Amino acid sequence: MNYTWMELLWLLFIYSFLGWVCETIVSTIKKKKFINRGFSNGPFCLVYGVAAVLIALTMDDLIDNPVFLFLGCGSLCTLIEWVTGKTLERMNQHKWWDYSKKRWNFDGYICLQYSLLWAVLGVISILYGNQLCLTIYHAIPRLIRTILLWAFLVVILLDIVASSAAVFHIQKQVPSVIRWNRKIAIYSYRFLLKIIRLVEHRMAKAYPAILEKTEKVGGKAGKFAEGCGFYKLFWLFVIGSFVGDLVETVFCRFSMGKWMVRSSLVWGDFSVVWGMALALATALLHKDMNKPDRYIFMIGTISGGVYEYVLSVLSQLVFGQVFWDYTQIPFNLGGRINLLFCLFWGIAAVVWIKFLYPKLSGLIEKVPKLTGYILTWVMVVFMSVNILVSALALIRYDVRAGGPPAADGWEHVIDVHFDDELMQHRYPSSKPELNGIKPSTLE
Repeated sequence: MNYTWMELLWLLFIYSFLGWVCETIVSTIKKKKFINRGFSNGPFCLVYGVAAVLIALTMDDLIDNPVFLFLGCGSLCTLIEWVTGKTLERMNQHKWWDYSKKRWNFDGYICLQYSLLWAVLGVISILYGNQLCLTIYHAIPRLIRTILLWAFLVVILLDIVASSAAVFHIQKQVPSVIRWNRKIAIYSYRFLLKIIRLVEHRMAKAYPAILEKTEKVGGKAGKFAEGCGFYKLFWLFVIGSFVGDLVETVFCRFSMGKWMVRSSLVWGDFSVVWGMALALATALLHKDMNKPDRYIFMIGTISGGVYEYVLSVLSQLVFGQVFWDYTQIPFNLGGRINLLFCLFWGIAAVVWIKFLYPKLSGLIEKVPKLTGYILTWVMVVFMSVNILVSALALIRYDVRAGGPPAADGWEHVIDVHFDDELMQHRYPSSKPELNGIKPSTLE
């Protein structure tokens, strides 16, 4: 099913609100007093809305396979819950919720019983809920629903800004604007403090666990890229992109008998899928290196498969190209993932977290600080431009296949410098989506 951006925004709004209602009712019954759940202060739990939108976009292939639809929804939602919990913890070094006392939990953020509940809710949403929500959406006059959705977007963005400010405790830092106009700034600052304190009070009531301090993400003072922050993760992304491209190139040479370009970008040998996977795995699992190998293997296998599947669907939706196809490999799911490669993800997670990451992390921290900062921001600019140009080139590559001729200046520039011959050489495995046919069988 194809969705417009406004329909997706409506689904985000509806499911975020329904998620907040469910969370608030359950928490209120448990605490015997009203508890406003959610990261934001309004009646929204965005994790529900984001999960519902991603399910709507990526699980359509599996509607004819109820078992795999159930597993796919459960795995995707569980991964979203885990990533959300780890992200919030990294923001202010507090644990927002804790399932450690429940059986079959991992990291205290996910557990089997809630994963099964997520799976059931996901299946209901894609089989029945989305259609009902969109029926209501189209029954509302166009002008009213447009105003409503834009108002929702503005409110939720402002709400997230206020909530993020509270999480980062910015009330401890006097804004530099005070030096510009002290009187106006002081009144504005006091008003801002009141809002932040109200938000913090609401968060503490909704998530008492955040009051318990957790381990800091710091490293040894005075080193470049210490701990597991932006600089460390960025260089792991770059290194992972390069090494991943090299591994895929060599693998194709021995498995297919020919050299093939495997880069995701138009400049340089970088596979963004590998780089993102390495950075995400590090951010999420670096504190778990002392846990048994079987736990890391299980998480790597499931999350790696979900990651690859979702990325395959989203890249096809955005660029109109299928970048990999596993239909010739046994036990594949829609040609997007296969059992063998999912197991590889699990093995890679264990090898990376247990052995390779500690050594590579130490090497990165040995880079002189000034040199490291300069090289990092030069590389940030290069990779940002590279990713943007690659995205535009892929979009034009898809549009040129029977589409309208170039109309804007940037389209002419892209067509001249990145013609079909170059793009075919750069992306030899990509192919256009075939008449909307989406295979969904497990072979």
